[in-house]
Amino acid sequence: MDNQEKQHKRRVRYKGTHPRNYKEKYKELNPEKYQDTIEKVIRKGSTPAGMHISICVNEILDFLQIQPGQTGLDATLGYGGHTQAMLKCLNGKGHMYALDVDPIEMKKTKERLENLGYGEEILSIRHLNFADMDQLLPESGQFDFAMADLGVSSMQIDNPERGFSYKFDGPLDLRLNPKKGISATERIRDISLPELEGMLIENSDEPYAAQIAKAIISERRKHPVETTLALQHIIEKALSFIPEKERKEAVKKSCARTFQALRIDVNSEFEVLEAFLEKLPAMLKSGGRVAILTFHSGEDRLVKKSFKQFYKEGVYKEISTEVIRPSAKECSMNSRAKSTKMRWAIRA
Repeated sequence: MDNQEKQHKRRVRYKGTHPRNYKEKYKELNPEKYQDTIEKVIRKGSTPAGMHISICVNEILDFLQIQPGQTGLDATLGYGGHTQAMLKCLNGKGHMYALDVDPIEMKKTKERLENLGYGEEILSIRHLNFADMDQLLPESGQFDFAMADLGVSSMQIDNPERGFSYKFDGPLDLRLNPKKGISATERIRDISLPELEGMLIENSDEPYAAQIAKAIISERRKHPVETTLALQHIIEKALSFIPEKERKEAVKKSCARTFQALRIDVNSEFEVLEAFLEKLPAMLKSGGRVAILTFHSGEDRLVKKSFKQFYKEGVYKEISTEVIRPSAKECSMNSRAKSTKMRWAIRA
């Protein structure tokens, strides 16, 4: 053989019980092979890398009352946990449709569910934004039940290459579909100061919107804001006036809110949600049920307003008057469940 043969590269050793570096978490990224590691991480109240723990599964199933032979829609496939739970209720009879805007995670989930025995005969997965779900109607007909989980999946948050979190260094992207639209870096490059401040207030109720927006625009004039940690450092600097004792927590919360505001903006999440809610009644059969999970006040307000309006018009015969929350036990096992609110409606 050629002496120039490539030297074999050893895999990075798994450091400790929960390594910090995403690429070193190879055990968590292989749940089929390292189930004991996955269970340990979940018991600690964390979400394993590359996975997503579905929220309010029991509450959703209790409300939807799925029967074998029905047709259902998961408008936000993600890791496929809700879809899988709903498929089990169908017991091999009927059909599920599932949509996802993220081509990267959709492909992995499709393969995972196929390996569990859920092929095209019972599950149709489409690369489609849920705002365009009416494109399904000629194929699917109206649905007996539907659900949407409006949260960003843990797989997206935890992967530094996607740029969804200030906790890991990576490109400041934040697009759910990285092949479409503009990244957060490009958005920051062209946005005006008043528009940026307004975005932070409207999309995430950021109390320090003025200071953060001013700091971002000031930094942008020197060089592009291209990484997640670069944005975190700008926010940290902008909030240096906060007393030291309170600063760490304030920076953490403002970082989370700023990333949320940018993510909502680059993915047009409010506009997309409004389109989805407007089209939803036409997608449901008479008596059809829908459950929606929201994760921040902006989303919840839109869902509540839409449900109330259609109820007043007689389009929905019943809607939830109070939000349903995950149990304390679920929140202790999955910290990402804490901000979840569930609302439901039944078609007239």
